[in-house]
Amino acid sequence: MSNYILICIIICYLVMLFLIAFWAEKNATSKWVNNPVVYTLSLGVFCSAWTYYGSIGVAADEGASFLSTYLGPVIAAPLWIVVLRKIMRISKHQKISSIADFMALRYGNNRFIGALVTITCLIAIVPYISLQLKAVSETFEILSLGAVPQKTSFQWITFYVAVLLAIFAAFFGTQTTDTTDKHIGIVATVAFESILKLVFFLVVGVYVTYFLFDGTSDIYNQFSKVGNIEKLSTFPDIYGGFNWFYMIVISFVAVFLLPRQFQMMVVENDRERYLKYAIWMFPLYLLLFNIFVIFIAWGGNLSFEDFVNPEYYTLLLPIKNGNKVLSLLVFLGGFSAVISMVVVATLALATMLSNNIIIPYGYLDYFRERGTEKNNKLIKNIRRFSIFMLIMGAYVFYINFSRELSLFSIGYISFVLIAQLAPSFFIGLYWNRGAARGAIAGIIVGVFITCYSLVLPFTLEAILHNSNFTDFGPFGIKLLKPHELFGLDFLNPISHAFFWSMFFNLITYLSMSLIGKGNYRERNYAEMFVRSQNYGHLQEGAYVWRGVAYISDIKKILERFLGNRKTEEVLDSFFVKYNIPKDAVMADAKLINFSERLLTGSLGSASAKILISSVVKEEPVSLPEVLQILEESKETISRNKFLREKSDQLTKLTAELKSANEELIFQDKQKDEFLDTVAHELKTPITAIKASAEIVLDDEEMPDAIRAQFLNNIVEDSERLSRLIHNILDIEKLASGREKVEKADTDIAHVIDEAVHLVMGEVLLKKITINNRVDSQVISVDEDRIVQVFTNLLSNAIKFVEESTGKIDIFSEHTSEHLIICVIDNGKGIPDEDFNYIFDKFYQSKHQNTKKPQGSGFGLAICKHIVESHGGTIKAIKPIEKGAKFVVKLPK
Repeated sequence: MSNYILICIIICYLVMLFLIAFWAEKNATSKWVNNPVVYTLSLGVFCSAWTYYGSIGVAADEGASFLSTYLGPVIAAPLWIVVLRKIMRISKHQKISSIADFMALRYGNNRFIGALVTITCLIAIVPYISLQLKAVSETFEILSLGAVPQKTSFQWITFYVAVLLAIFAAFFGTQTTDTTDKHIGIVATVAFESILKLVFFLVVGVYVTYFLFDGTSDIYNQFSKVGNIEKLSTFPDIYGGFNWFYMIVISFVAVFLLPRQFQMMVVENDRERYLKYAIWMFPLYLLLFNIFVIFIAWGGNLSFEDFVNPEYYTLLLPIKNGNKVLSLLVFLGGFSAVISMVVVATLALATMLSNNIIIPYGYLDYFRERGTEKNNKLIKNIRRFSIFMLIMGAYVFYINFSRELSLFSIGYISFVLIAQLAPSFFIGLYWNRGAARGAIAGIIVGVFITCYSLVLPFTLEAILHNSNFTDFGPFGIKLLKPHELFGLDFLNPISHAFFWSMFFNLITYLSMSLIGKGNYRERNYAEMFVRSQNYGHLQEGAYVWRGVAYISDIKKILERFLGNRKTEEVLDSFFVKYNIPKDAVMADAKLINFSERLLTGSLGSASAKILISSVVKEEPVSLPEVLQILEESKETISRNKFLREKSDQLTKLTAELKSANEELIFQDKQKDEFLDTVAHELKTPITAIKASAEIVLDDEEMPDAIRAQFLNNIVEDSERLSRLIHNILDIEKLASGREKVEKADTDIAHVIDEAVHLVMGEVLLKKITINNRVDSQVISVDEDRIVQVFTNLLSNAIKFVEESTGKIDIFSEHTSEHLIICVIDNGKGIPDEDFNYIFDKFYQSKHQNTKKPQGSGFGLAICKHIVESHGGTIKAIKPIEKGAKFVVKLPK
């Protein structure tokens, strides 16, 4: 393929990335760029050119051992919900923007630790960036020449690509001076590229497996005839298991500590809840990326001779079979992997370099004399300069060294170097005795051993072109052979270097931390990091500081970096939060801590501490005083938590009491209405009786027919009054148990027929239907009482159904011990608020079909007492589709 066509494609692709990043920045609040899927895909920056190309090379030479690189992150992912959440909370509250700032702050804002971590990361990652540039150069060669790369390389293409990547990272990574601000454009492009490289890798995997070969079984069968299938699919011996274990541990550590991973997982994350998606989506992403690796590797081994670099099988196989489109897609997938890694890693390293080396060791005094705009411009320029220098440094390393090593080798050297941060990082999160001296000594020892056993042999072989140092050790001392230190000779060079470096690193860290107690600031931050469950509450009262500080001096420092208006806003909010008068003069520990955090985002934690310390007069605090203050803070937090819990309980009880009081008021109102109803019902027949009697007495000449009608009215009203009084007395007798039930054998069908007959007048008047399907069954009951029960139930049903369309079903069911009778209607049903009270004797529903509740309010209460006096139960069933359903269960 023509070089110029390839260059045009690369330029168009980079322009597309610029447009995606620009769109994302303009739509920073959109759900398209702020969601757990985009966040998880951005973590795919872990899959660099090493994953895209290097894994194939390892699988071709060593078989399944390539999986160790990905098993570590898969094992680490479930722990993110605990470990990473803790790291995120601390980082967010302290405005931490890099792993160097994080570790410097943990050990008392120690400037040297920040610089040491930065230098370690530079030594580890700059060669790793060169690895990406190497991949671009060699794949460009393969695609343009259609063959394996020769000694002549397209270094000029790599140079221009490096410059373009530097411009991209500088443009979108230095929009603001606050490095904790989210780089939405970079996150969006990384997520987009994660999709591309995965899709293109899967496409070439399907192509090789199912088009060039007849599926996985065919590849396996063919390779098993010509290749050492047993060697590539099993452990050669027990020592191979040790190598696997250490390689898994290395990748486990790397997924937390690689600057690019810390940048994407912690700094660019603004929602903790995304973690619960990432813990399963990220392992799934890695699984998909590795489905076809072994089959592509074996397919390449079957298709090419031994001199071909197996790392580029994904590109060489389509080219060999004339598929130029697929080879171009594979190239773009690898190019995407390169861009993601280089941009994010460079951005993270530039932040560390500026915040922990350039600014604290060279520009702090200069910043004190300049205004806000000039300071912010200088900070941005320092970061841009750092980005360009890092990428150019990686380019120089690529030209001079990286062509001598495989992608896999360079990648794991970087991993082992980064792993030297692990003891002081992870143990420091959970052990408050970890001291700065221990962290410094441990990292230095670990890096030294790694450089001696890995970096130095490679460098000497590249420069001197001989392996005497590796083969015989310095001065011929076999015990100091870099790959067989102290006679340990069964591990591969990577595992060997990791074992010894971590062993001495860990021992040094623990022993140096236990020798002394460290200063008060170290222990202060140690307690704050370790006890981070309620970090936001803890740090406000747990930051220990004593001395003399004037608010006006601190304000001047803040204004030089934040500007006058923003400084006024943040200080006003702080004063309101802690109820501090606006005319206050002296600053306290809270304001000192708050001011350092404000500057940390722009300058790093070490520089922020130095600047604030320059305008305050700090007094030393003894370690016992620090511990006492921290304990008091802890007790205060515990007490506040206890008070909050009690407050929540009281709030809940108050709500319950309020609800109960409202119910009592309602019940009292119901009782009053019930008494009014009873009084009215009693008064009505009495008034009618009195009126009829007076008419009869006053009119002696009244015709006999009319006189008889009035006398009949007197009799009917007297009977109505008698029934009403009887009901009132009845409910009281049933409730008190004074009413005796006189049982006799009775056919339940006869009982229901009688109840239906008693309500038939209401049925005909309302033009509704009753379906009586009760079977004949003789049981022992008080017939009059049970008739009363079903008469009340039917009357209630009639009351609540609609005229003309109303329907009531009454039917029976049987069990071995009980007779069950159901009454169902298609009326209004029982509202939720009435359901628990319908059998109360003073209760009337507010949802009847009439404006004013009808009846005396104790019909269902009488039913309940009668049924229970027979040893049965009555209940309403909830819910049903429409209407109400009552179930009466009587013993046979």
